[in-house]
Amino acid sequence: GGYFLGPVIFDKCPPGASILSEEVFGPVMCIQGFSTEAEALSLANETPFGLAAAVFTRDLERAHRVAAALDAGTTWINEYNLAPPELPFGGRKESGFGKECGLEAIHYYSQIKSVYVSTADV
Repeated sequence: GGYFLGPVIFDKCPPGASILSEEVFGPVMCIQGFSTEAEALSLANETPFGLAAAVFTRDLERAHRVAAALDAGTTWINEYNLAPPELPFGGRKESGFGKECGLEAIHYYSQIKSVYVSTADV
């Protein structure tokens, strides 16, 4: 039983299309055109979600600049969906809270408490 959705590509998604503002978990891609780097960043960041993003380019300086400007919890450069256990993974905005993996996860699921004990006579 269950449902299966094969990979789907939506091209020429118009601004304001509902699929651009919903977090779809499945093999779905929306394609939007852009003319400038600033326009691409605006399109990418205007969603209420920010789980992950990817930048593909030969220009690593641009890749790092764009990755820094993307409001996503994880951003890959010239790769997608690698998740080594030491790399914290988690979203921003409405894409959840906290991080999985790495020291960030240990800190998230831990509470620090300090106890001081004096051994002097009371």
